[in-house]
Amino acid sequence: MKTVIIHGQSHKGSTYHIARRLAGKIGGELTEFFLPGDFGEFCVGCTTCFVKDERKCPHYSKLEPITRAMDEADVIILESPVYVFHATGSMKAFLDHYGYRWMVHRPEQSMFRKQGVCISTAAGAGMKSTNKDMADSLFFWGIPRIYKYGIGVAATSWDDISEKKKNAIERKTSSIAKSIIRNNGKVKPGIKTKFMFGIMRMLQKNAYNPKDGEYWREKGWLGSKRPWHK
Repeated sequence: MKTVIIHGQSHKGSTYHIARRLAGKIGGELTEFFLPGDFGEFCVGCTTCFVKDERKCPHYSKLEPITRAMDEADVIILESPVYVFHATGSMKAFLDHYGYRWMVHRPEQSMFRKQGVCISTAAGAGMKSTNKDMADSLFFWGIPRIYKYGIGVAATSWDDISEKKKNAIERKTSSIAKSIIRNNGKVKPGIKTKFMFGIMRMLQKNAYNPKDGEYWREKGWLGSKRPWHK
């Protein structure tokens, strides 16, 4: 099994340690990227990825190693500490570059067979909204099984977290890892994903963006084929 972690920050704090623990329990091959060190560009809003080709994005070459790793992975972990009740600016800037991959445009077929995890921590609150920032992208990419784990650690460093909370983290990461391993290669889109795909399919029959319409026709998704079919 291949896992990729996109760290929403460069320092190795509580969120980093939880993501690494989960990946270790999943096992297999692990690839990691740290934002903004491995990718720190802001989307410039040129719409080139939408109307022309994502490979013409001014940041494509910098982003390509991460894109390739995610496409090859079985599990994608997005992690971010809470910054003012939301994901870090680095994580947001990263996800902005994949708008063209949302179901309304040109979703990557392999995403419909992957599992995703969103992890966030804070000294206090804000984990729910932070995980939603990341889970929105995973869902609209087409990932059918998404786990979310947020915990208020009541500390500003991993070493200062109480043993009680660390024990809770161990239990939760073990539970998620077992589920991921059990479902590896078996996940299928649920009703919500299929419903959303169906709406987007209807829109693409009269595509306002020719690039998207061409993509859907080439995939056969306007007919009987679906991205989760083998």
